[in-house]
Amino acid sequence: MATDYYGVLGLSQGASDKDIKSAYRRKARDLHPDVNPDPGAKEEFQQVSRAYEALTDPEKRRIVDLGGDPFSTGGGGGGGNPFGGGAGFGGLGDIMDAFFGGGGTTRGPRSRTRAGGDALIRVDLDLDETVFGTTTDITVDTAVLCTSCTGAGTAPGTHPTGCTTCGGRGEVQSVQRSFLGQVVASRPCPTCGGTGQTIPEPCPQCAGDGRVRARRTIPVKIPAGVEDGMRIRLTGHGEVGPGGGPAGDLYVEVHERPHDVFTRDGEDLHCRVTLPMTAAALGTTLTLRTLDGDEPLDIKAGTQSGSVLTLRAHGAPRLRATGRGNLMVHVDVQTPTRLDGEQEELLRKLATARGEDHPEASRAQHNGLFSRVRDAFNGR
Repeated sequence: MATDYYGVLGLSQGASDKDIKSAYRRKARDLHPDVNPDPGAKEEFQQVSRAYEALTDPEKRRIVDLGGDPFSTGGGGGGGNPFGGGAGFGGLGDIMDAFFGGGGTTRGPRSRTRAGGDALIRVDLDLDETVFGTTTDITVDTAVLCTSCTGAGTAPGTHPTGCTTCGGRGEVQSVQRSFLGQVVASRPCPTCGGTGQTIPEPCPQCAGDGRVRARRTIPVKIPAGVEDGMRIRLTGHGEVGPGGGPAGDLYVEVHERPHDVFTRDGEDLHCRVTLPMTAAALGTTLTLRTLDGDEPLDIKAGTQSGSVLTLRAHGAPRLRATGRGNLMVHVDVQTPTRLDGEQEELLRKLATARGEDHPEASRAQHNGLFSRVRDAFNGR
């Protein structure tokens, strides 16, 4: 079923060009994403822009008045495709366009209203902000809707006029000779840029573009668990299109600053603690600073250097699942390098008590190690 483009703008069939433009400006001013935060406003704004394009293009409006839809792939009320299919070649003129850059028929003027592009901005965050989430304000410099002309591009009280170069068709034609004979080539009008209209008195604020550049501050909600390099999409906060067209999207790319204690691997956090040899041998309890606050960390007696202790659910939240990652604590055992006389004597007594200072014990340990290395090479 064809869209009622007159109804979208709140008009009846036969409305004048002036009524169409006034209705579009009024609705665009109310629905534009920059001034209307309602999630459904962007879709309505796109419908209004499409209705404006359909009713200001003479050929498209003729199809609408015949009960068709000029944007339908089937061709609407403008006739079927004699070659079959709505999205392929529409006839001999389209075939000539494909091979020679233009055919004997014209495509009509294009709308001045076009969709805007996307924008990208970087935001730097600390580790606790990416782990727990935050709301931060970002400043962007993008094209926004001109408030003086609401996208029309004309000075107050004035209107666009038909282009005298192309006669409002949006195209100019030239005849070229080729081995097939004379070929009529069409190209966008250089005066009006293919719109079929010119603006005698451009809007002094936007110089006829329908948009101006402005700096604005936007609050961005950072979800908990976001990782370095991820992008957050803000729909409708990108560049407004020429002629006040719908805005593109704004992408906020997250960059995580290095932390002085923790490193991150997806959902897990890692840190290192250094223990004296005696604490590792006898066992102890440390107070470990985490992102959640101070936590006790039990070191069992006999803990070896290189051991990894796990504090569960002290990592980053999972974005696409429930729960959190873990905090992995890597243990480094520190061997003393300088001993005074008393300390050295104590260690010698310990070695004697453990039988580690006896020559035979040392030789047995050495031979045992050599045997294991030899067996490993012999495949035993």
